[in-house]
Amino acid sequence: MNRYNRHIILSDIGKKGQDKISNAKVLVIGAGGLGCPILQYLVAAGVGTIGIIDFDVVEISNLQRQILFGTSSIGLNKALAAKKRLEDLNPTITINAHPDEFTPINALYFFECYDIIVDATDNFETRYLINDASILTNKPVVYGAIYKFEGQVSVFNYKNGPSYRCLFPKPPKEGSIANCSEIGVLGVLPGIIGTMQANEVLKIILEFDQVLTGELLCYNAKAAEIVNLKITKSDSEIEKVISRGYNFQIKNNTTNCGKRIIELSMKDVFLKDNIQFIDVREQHEKPKLQLPNCIQIPLGELEQNLNQFNSNKNNIIFCQTGVRSRIAVERLQKHNINNCYSLKEDVSTIIEQLNITIK
Repeated sequence: MNRYNRHIILSDIGKKGQDKISNAKVLVIGAGGLGCPILQYLVAAGVGTIGIIDFDVVEISNLQRQILFGTSSIGLNKALAAKKRLEDLNPTITINAHPDEFTPINALYFFECYDIIVDATDNFETRYLINDASILTNKPVVYGAIYKFEGQVSVFNYKNGPSYRCLFPKPPKEGSIANCSEIGVLGVLPGIIGTMQANEVLKIILEFDQVLTGELLCYNAKAAEIVNLKITKSDSEIEKVISRGYNFQIKNNTTNCGKRIIELSMKDVFLKDNIQFIDVREQHEKPKLQLPNCIQIPLGELEQNLNQFNSNKNNIIFCQTGVRSRIAVERLQKHNINNCYSLKEDVSTIIEQLNITIK
């Protein structure tokens, strides 16, 4: 009662409304500039179950706007680092950290576990995937986007309302929009837009009228102006998604802040030559593999050992479960080391398929 007192004494919320908040399950996709304020306010409000999906790691350039993290978070997975900080803010709720890439393979699984989806991503590929999965699972999506000094907010697929594809039927052409690392963004802008998104989430949970569906709120930080644009529902676009079903038609774009992580299965590895294996597990982790052409570089020491990555070889990176290897590939791509591949399988599969010796 004390923690949520300022909610409970509001006549439009009260104890019944706070109970609705406590029973809600919200999935936030992205723990970056938008995700940080969204998560802080939803956690503080007492949303009972919150999921965080992000496979990226915290970098020093994030700290200008991603206010959940500090210097001690650099190098850590964003979902896990966010969970640690948020549990201190409110230890009475459930926070599920998913340090995974959001893909067509796991999208429907994640959506089935939550009531409301929050799009806090920074690339078109993921936005269309979120849209299509939300239509198939009939889940509302609270959308936000930022660009330099401008931001957008809307709610899609809410009570049979318009979807993201009703507003933007097709992704932009590759290269037509600069990514955020090239154009920059005002540090406070994601805080403003993310807070607006958190507000829409609470309005949906509390079943308030005037949820931001069927319109796009456009905010200009330099002019302090807000313009609302009408969104017309396109039944044909929604029907296309439904008719495709689980066969998501998503094109890989390079409009996100970074390059696409490339994953390989062991079957794919067998088709490549001139291979070097990189084990990014810690030195103490077992089983130890007697693998030819293999070196061990723990993930935390990657940047100090960039000279060990041979540009003339196919660097196959693996870890215990496949999570850290994806993080390693992303880091290496930022250093323009691009001939690296994350192995999808875990260590046990490597042992089985290569029939190698272990210690």
